[in-house]
Amino acid sequence: MKLIVGLGNPGLKYAGTRHNIGFEVVKALARSRKAAFKKDSGAPALSTRFKIGREDVILALPLSFMNLSGVAVAALLRKYKLGPADLLVVCDDLDLEFGRLKIKPKGSAGGHNGLSSIIHCVLSDEFARLRIGIGRPGGSLDAADYVLSRFHKEEKEEIRGLIDTALDCCSAWVLKGIAGSMNIFNRKN
Repeated sequence: MKLIVGLGNPGLKYAGTRHNIGFEVVKALARSRKAAFKKDSGAPALSTRFKIGREDVILALPLSFMNLSGVAVAALLRKYKLGPADLLVVCDDLDLEFGRLKIKPKGSAGGHNGLSSIIHCVLSDEFARLRIGIGRPGGSLDAADYVLSRFHKEEKEEIRGLIDTALDCCSAWVLKGIAGSMNIFNRKN
């Protein structure tokens, strides 16, 4: 069994923001499988379950704000008796150029508060993460304001393809493992 968690902030105020791209990817993956989210009985999260190949997959969206994502992730891992190696976290990344994906088997939070919360609550950084490049803000725009801003019109046109690629990456992680998915998706376009 595998757990794929999308990071974001709950509520309409944050829908469509750069920081919520992890939510968007996981929601799109659920739609592609005609799976509906419901409140998880064992964690502060919405979840759904289906198979990719022969593997059971749980998708989850924490109901807490980004900085407290680890509480939900730790509860989900306990409930389903999974370890960090069974976890893929999908999130935004300021340090990747817009539109680039990078999947990694482990690592630091890299300044991402959602990842930091997960590392703290799971007591490990040994989980895969799919980072989706949102780029750095230009000019004098603060990074915190930038991640909570919405994509520009030109960027929105690219988002659909980016999300489709991220869906393929999530499936590859389940079917081929971290090394197989890294070989396919960590190339620059």
